[in-house]
Amino acid sequence: MEDLFSAGVKTLAPLADRMRPRTLDEFIGQKQIVGEGKLLRRAIEADRLTSSIFFGPPGTGKTTLATIVAETSKAAFEKMNAVTSGVSEVREVLARAEDRQKLYGKTTYLLLDECHRWSKAQSDSILPAIEKGIVRFIGSTTENPMIAMTPAIVSRCRLFRFEPLTDADVIEALRRACADEERGYGRMGVTLDDDAAALIASAASGDVRSALNALEIAVLSTPVGRTGRVHVTREVAADSVQQKPLRMDESLFYDMLSAFCKSLRGSDADAALAWFARLDHAGVDPRIVVRRVIVHASEDVGMANPNAMLAAAAAWQALNAVGMPEARLPIAQAIIAVCESPKSNSVAVAVERAFADAEKGGFESVPAHLRDTHYKGAGQLGSGEGYLYPHDFPGHYVKQTYAPADAAGMPYYQPSDQGGEVEIARRREARERVGCENPTGAKGAGNGKKED
Repeated sequence: MEDLFSAGVKTLAPLADRMRPRTLDEFIGQKQIVGEGKLLRRAIEADRLTSSIFFGPPGTGKTTLATIVAETSKAAFEKMNAVTSGVSEVREVLARAEDRQKLYGKTTYLLLDECHRWSKAQSDSILPAIEKGIVRFIGSTTENPMIAMTPAIVSRCRLFRFEPLTDADVIEALRRACADEERGYGRMGVTLDDDAAALIASAASGDVRSALNALEIAVLSTPVGRTGRVHVTREVAADSVQQKPLRMDESLFYDMLSAFCKSLRGSDADAALAWFARLDHAGVDPRIVVRRVIVHASEDVGMANPNAMLAAAAAWQALNAVGMPEARLPIAQAIIAVCESPKSNSVAVAVERAFADAEKGGFESVPAHLRDTHYKGAGQLGSGEGYLYPHDFPGHYVKQTYAPADAAGMPYYQPSDQGGEVEIARRREARERVGCENPTGAKGAGNGKKED
């Protein structure tokens, strides 16, 4: 039974808290996991939800759904926050849960907000209780549990990903708040223009809590009009929303960086620039971005267009010389250069083959004709004997063995049929055909040097 004080607290609570859905029918969004007939909905309705982890962006309904589970279940419900709870508190909760099970045969749900913040010791302390069924664990986190949580607890839970709400979902929540006479502004009389609702929803980026906070500011800061209603126009909404900063956790950082790299490889300059802009907006060090551009200039372009590497290296120099935000231009130029270049991974393949050969070990001696001759007495040891100096031959090329005798994985580098590698392949074929002859027809005079 509520007293006057608790009723007053509810009245003064933020709109987003007052409008929190209480049943599955009121729950907005996440149809992919709680829509009619979906596994999670069936488990909740049957009161058979096993230990689970809800993860996704803020304001998408994770804690709300866990609370709905608590309200609709016949089980007991304990709530903790990983930031403030320690192992001793966990033990107290588990002791109460075990007593309920022994005395009344009653299961306990344990909701843990920010569950990624638990240490290994805290996670380990709850594992036996999960395995014995003393508690049904429901973790709520904005992080990717596969990265941020201990594998032992993740392996004992079912994972449910919450996606950002659509603008239509957010607008539905705004309309409900305006119409609800018990918890929202239904008695006050609020007119929310369609373009104002769309603006708030767009600025919220799928976070219904953020949208309701903006609506609350708009309503409470707007005087009642001559009609006796509060009119929230697009202009009022624009004053009430704030630019939502991009939340960057470790998982999102690597996902965005992966998308950026795949866009470079996939020759989509617009997509690569979009990911670059978002990474920069999130505060990612631009040197990380440029380093990836440099790598992909070799990995995905290589000899098909060597100028892509020059553009990437120039972007690095520009970043160090002028800094941000001016360096956005040369960085963008390098990104476009890599994207729009013909693609070849022949350099990357060649390196992998060469290093795989080297890792096998068991190296033989360097062939005599390739050994160093720049020391006294080298000739007496046979070093350099039989070496043919290419510049003494027509076309500045002579056919002889340069590779280690034990290199089994050759050829390493095989030109593709893209860009400049077409010409490289042509020259290689010409050298193979003519051997010692000059494949270009030029007369190389040579300089008589026979040593390296």
